Amino acid sequence: MLSGKNILLGITGGIAAYKTTFLVRLLIKAGAKVKIVMTQSASSFVSPLTLSTLSKNPVLTDFINEEDGSLSWNNHVELGLWADIMLIAPATANTLSKMAHGTCDNLLLATYLSAKCPVYYAPAMDLDMYKHPSTSASFQKLDSFGNTMIPVESGELASGLHGEGRMAEPENIVEFIQKDVRKGLPLNGKKVLITAGPTHEAIDPVRFLGNRSSGTMGFELAKNAASLGAEVILVSGPTNLQVENDLIKLLRVTSAQEMYDTCHQHYKDVDIAICAAAVADYRPKHVAKEKMKKKDGDLHIELERNPDILFALGEAKNKQFLVGFALETENELENAKGKLQRKNLDAIVLNSLKDDGAGFGGNTNKITFIDKNLDIKTFALKTKPEVALDIWKEIISRIHA
Repeated sequence: MLSGKNILLGITGGIAAYKTTFLVRLLIKAGAKVKIVMTQSASSFVSPLTLSTLSKNPVLTDFINEEDGSLSWNNHVELGLWADIMLIAPATANTLSKMAHGTCDNLLLATYLSAKCPVYYAPAMDLDMYKHPSTSASFQKLDSFGNTMIPVESGELASGLHGEGRMAEPENIVEFIQKDVRKGLPLNGKKVLITAGPTHEAIDPVRFLGNRSSGTMGFELAKNAASLGAEVILVSGPTNLQVENDLIKLLRVTSAQEMYDTCHQHYKDVDIAICAAAVADYRPKHVAKEKMKKKDGDLHIELERNPDILFALGEAKNKQFLVGFALETENELENAKGKLQRKNLDAIVLNSLKDDGAGFGGNTNKITFIDKNLDIKTFALKTKPEVALDIWKEIISRIHA
């Protein structure tokens, strides 16, 4: 949810500021770019140098920079426009009151007033301060502005009291923002099954039958689905690709039979399934237990059919929106339409090896999207991430129609 997001972290002067070192690391681990603005008093609790080292960006504390006798201005407007999300943590009672009333006496508050992005704040204060009517009034006013409070937690406070007022733990702050970001996304609440990559069919312990699929298309579809809010089960044949999004559960398999079994374990629970894997149609009927030795003459391997994963999922379909892929070299449209109907699909993605830049191994693809009503949409040659986004736009337009 936070991958590629620009997050502006505002730190105010409370003891909970020491936790922001962990918070910065978690945000970066989630894929975000982080810049930090802090009040002068916050630097008494956590070192700007530490935060700068962790964020890999200068930490700003004032409107004016003074370096080597020269002056420069920290532009709060540019900071506010740069941010996709502004997070103020810890947010002290003092800063919350200033935010609520438009007081602008430091760089952090000027940036807050300039921000056009969603603003989250994580209060941190002692129990009596948290319960005070003026603090409640600040919460209400900030809520009316569209700001979002990350709820405080209960526990031991700096004063020695025990109760509400503790800033939420860094991992809970990140989880809260991720869940909140997902709420407005088109695939929020959806479960998606995607297959990717080739399958390898064993001949002996060291040899196999396979194909040139890299798995890139399936992995890009999974990344897009997660960025659109879905929980993703990615069933992948042998590839070197990795995933970094916590919403993607990567299940690695080798053979077509393993992929068939894994898909059927999860299929009943998903809303959308996309079979982008290049599954081997045949496998050796007899697999040698030891490495086969080279002999004079030709080698003949008897092959048998693998289970048809897409056909089986089409037969078992009830609520799922099922999408297949067709890689064709002749009579492309007619063959794709036949596969669409024969396998009980809701849509099929056609690509042709006759198109330059399409097919296996490259970074681009050229597709035609055909739905069960035989509505056809052809796209220009694009990068595979762009193709994945086009496919999801077509699917979403149909499941929400």
